[in-house]
Amino acid sequence: MESVIHYFEQLNPVWGALYASTFTWLMTAIGAAFVFFFQKAHRGLMDGMLGFTGGVMVAASIWSLLIPAMEMSEGDGFLKVLPAVVGFLMGAGFLFALDKILPHFHSNFKKVEGLKTPWQKTTLLVLAITLHNIPEGLAVGVLFGGVAAGVPDATIAGAVTLALGIGLQNLPEGVAVSLPLRRLGMSRRKSFFYGQISAIVEPISAVVGAIAVAAFTPILPYALAFAAGAMIFVVVEEVIPEAQQNKSSDIATIGFIGGFLLMMSLDVVLG
Repeated sequence: MESVIHYFEQLNPVWGALYASTFTWLMTAIGAAFVFFFQKAHRGLMDGMLGFTGGVMVAASIWSLLIPAMEMSEGDGFLKVLPAVVGFLMGAGFLFALDKILPHFHSNFKKVEGLKTPWQKTTLLVLAITLHNIPEGLAVGVLFGGVAAGVPDATIAGAVTLALGIGLQNLPEGVAVSLPLRRLGMSRRKSFFYGQISAIVEPISAVVGAIAVAAFTPILPYALAFAAGAMIFVVVEEVIPEAQQNKSSDIATIGFIGGFLLMMSLDVVLG
């Protein structure tokens, strides 16, 4: 791990954001590749992976995003936490608006959200996972952007650790897209293609976040909290409800705890 961090320290942070978020995209592709070996996944396993995803996202939001946002804010008392509060509300509000506007389907295929559309189920499912990935890529990008801006509390180690955690939880997300598409009758190749393409927004949003923060340093605490608010919204609105709606809800809970502890440990030990 130290050699990986050293490698990223030699890069321009914007390029680092691109490479790190490309890794998270590739992890989604690996998960999507499960469709070449399996027709379907056990429901309990899927719920456990969803729970794991939620745990990683919540822990990353706290240790990698919100706490650094508050530590790098100036002032005392409420002024110290104000950028984190404002950014968090903006991030949650942004995802709330997208959730209401952008048509999308979840893996249970029971409810279409967003504006009415004639789009197929496959498109709607891919859009649902794409919504998850926007804040994840942004989170990685703003940390690298903070490094580019020379913010002391923003470190390459922290950014790489966050990318590692997001990459780990992207693997089950790839599975959660490709296997349902296969059950709908889509070919294995197409199921894999749409499964991995749902994460292509991560490198894009990472680079945008890195450039924006590097160009305008004062927005970094707001940007970190924005990504945290967006990620927490996704967990509460979509990940946890989907994981808890079946008989294997206990497995989902255990998965959440495991993902939370893993991401917390990675951030403290490596970040």
